[in-house]
Amino acid sequence: MAHLPRWGLNPSPQQGRHHCYPLHQLHISLCPDKALNAGDTHVCLENVARRKLRVCVATCNRADYSKLAPIMFGLKSQPELFELEVVVLGSHLIDDYGNTFRMIEQDEFDIGTKLHTIVRGEDEAAMVESVGLALVKLPDMLQRLAPDVLIVHGDRFDALALATAAALMNIRILHLEGGEVSGTIDDSIRHAISKLAHYHAVCTRSAERHLIAMCEDHSRILLAGCPSYDKLLSAHKRDDYADIIKAWLGDSVKEQDYIVALQHPVTTDIKNSIKIYELMLDALMSFNKKTLILFPNIDAGSKELVRVLRRKGVEQHPNFRAVKHVPFDQFIQLVAHAGCMVGNSSCGVREAGAFGTPVINLGTRQTGRETGENVLHVRDADTQNKIYHALELQFGKRYPCSKIYGDGNAVPRILKFLQSIDMSEPLQKTFCFPTVWECISQDIDHILEMQSALAVDLGGTNLRVAIVSMKGKLVKKYTQPNPKTFEERIEVILSMCKQAIADAVHQNCRVLGVGVSTGGRVNPKEGVVLDSTKLIREWAGVNVRTPVSSALHLPVWVDNDGNCAALAEKKFGHGKGMENFVTVITGTGIGGGIIQHGELIHGSTFCAAELGHIMVALEGPECSCGSHGCIEAFASGLALQREAKRLHDEDLLLVEGMSVSNKEQVNAADLIHAAHLGNSKAEAVLHTAGTALGVGIVNILHTVNPSLVVLSGILAKHYEGPVCQVIRQRALSSARDIRVVTSDLEEPALLGAASMVLDYATRRTY
Repeated sequence: MAHLPRWGLNPSPQQGRHHCYPLHQLHISLCPDKALNAGDTHVCLENVARRKLRVCVATCNRADYSKLAPIMFGLKSQPELFELEVVVLGSHLIDDYGNTFRMIEQDEFDIGTKLHTIVRGEDEAAMVESVGLALVKLPDMLQRLAPDVLIVHGDRFDALALATAAALMNIRILHLEGGEVSGTIDDSIRHAISKLAHYHAVCTRSAERHLIAMCEDHSRILLAGCPSYDKLLSAHKRDDYADIIKAWLGDSVKEQDYIVALQHPVTTDIKNSIKIYELMLDALMSFNKKTLILFPNIDAGSKELVRVLRRKGVEQHPNFRAVKHVPFDQFIQLVAHAGCMVGNSSCGVREAGAFGTPVINLGTRQTGRETGENVLHVRDADTQNKIYHALELQFGKRYPCSKIYGDGNAVPRILKFLQSIDMSEPLQKTFCFPTVWECISQDIDHILEMQSALAVDLGGTNLRVAIVSMKGKLVKKYTQPNPKTFEERIEVILSMCKQAIADAVHQNCRVLGVGVSTGGRVNPKEGVVLDSTKLIREWAGVNVRTPVSSALHLPVWVDNDGNCAALAEKKFGHGKGMENFVTVITGTGIGGGIIQHGELIHGSTFCAAELGHIMVALEGPECSCGSHGCIEAFASGLALQREAKRLHDEDLLLVEGMSVSNKEQVNAADLIHAAHLGNSKAEAVLHTAGTALGVGIVNILHTVNPSLVVLSGILAKHYEGPVCQVIRQRALSSARDIRVVTSDLEEPALLGAASMVLDYATRRTY
């Protein structure tokens, strides 16, 4: 039997193959073999068209509208699937808070209902009375609109009234941004709404786990991301941002030379909220930068904060612009291009991270929120000096953009989630006892999205990008020639990464960030290539992180290819679970990485583990670094190629079974081939190379005393035997038993680049 739509009734068994239902509940077309007469009351199921889902979106204030508006636009854009009803209440309708319902009208939404639900007073009693007033007014509205689903956002007291009324009137509730932790009465309200809601669209994996721990049904939880990020990641780089800055702060104010301040009362500690607000204003006045300060929200204590603001003359102060409301699309520009944001608004710990804007979070209102590295917490903000010092540390800095709270695809996920709701399911919620400790993240199709990284490897010849899964699988790989100029190289990297990100969606991968492996000396803290190898031109003194992060809206990590090889072994190879080991790369050059106490060693000037430039002879071949007698001058691919050409020029390379058509094509592989065929001259060269590498590794054993040495690269298998022999002959007895192994990893540079993302980003996963 065909699946029964949610509005259908059970068919009578006597009605045979044509399943019939009451006409007044169906959108119908006639059966071709039966005409409909005036008295007929049934119609065939085969021609039933599912009716539109009536979705009511209720918005209470300027903050929740920024999250709900993208969903409202999405619903409005699909009139064949959804019927949108907009309800406005709360502080939207209060003049002191900017009459922000007008921005909803400016967005060309039809506001079906306006409910005045706020009892003025801005204290605890007024909040309670406002909830009561809303509960008196909401039933009539909900009965009149009869929505299939009510969408409620967040943790405001107005939203609690909405959820309570809808739950008691048997209306399905979709709660946005449940499961989060912030540290005020908002937590209690948010969790109460979650318990009333039937469906959940959360922003982070931690929030998802919290809801599961609260016994919510996992199949009704969607890990969507924050809807506002859909707009943030696509719209914050408008060409007219300078005009917006001038309009709000004056003609003389430049990008990153002003502060955005937004501090709300903490309803469970109003007295301390007032103190912190006063100290913040004093610090901002002393810091002497142009500041856009927004009035606090309508919570208990806001009246007292406004009194402090006016007592200090902030509205008349030449460095301040005090405003009640800024349209969200303009607020995006102001936060994105600010030198710093200060206060305790959730915007600081959520939206500002999308731009890498420095944030100073004051007090406890956001305690428990997941934050990016752009946020500096001053939880005990008890002196002006603390806040002033934080301003000195943060103002003017830039951080990699963070996608903890969204990847720009929340609205399509939520719309698909709404379409999947089966209205024939029982309305009564069921809770999952006991607590589920191990959660499995599901998207709307109940398919596991793989946490993945984009790995970039810059070689002397080729530029490679790969999508790498959490388990080290190369899901897809891309290769292009490495351009000769910086501009072309960055353009190709971005083009390849954007293609990989697009493909990742089809591969069911969620990209957490970008890891870049490159030759040369790298400052991984700043994402800057300090010195490049000779094989990669225009690549010294280059900031790789900023252009890649800004273009892709992803956090970016950069490190030397030798260090990346060590990280690859640590996560996926022989070094897994090892506290102390060394990786030596044997390829075109010689490099490597050192892991001590589970951490990668970079050194004071980021040149630790330049293993190829350990000197093993006072006199020896010239090295690419300009010195003589380095390991690289004896054992690298280039060194073996040099010796192969020398032997070929002296007619001492080729033996029976070998042929080289062109002198220029002679390389290290030819030398190794000749040695395997019994060429004593070639064998002597390889013996010298293996001995030089072995002596260098003995020096490493005596210096850092690792428990394992991993040989990586195309020459590794040829050097393992000679290196072990040198260790047995020349190492101290205490170091002779240290294991030497050849790496099993086929792509150590790409895997190491990915591991930087996977190891760091998943500590605070979106």
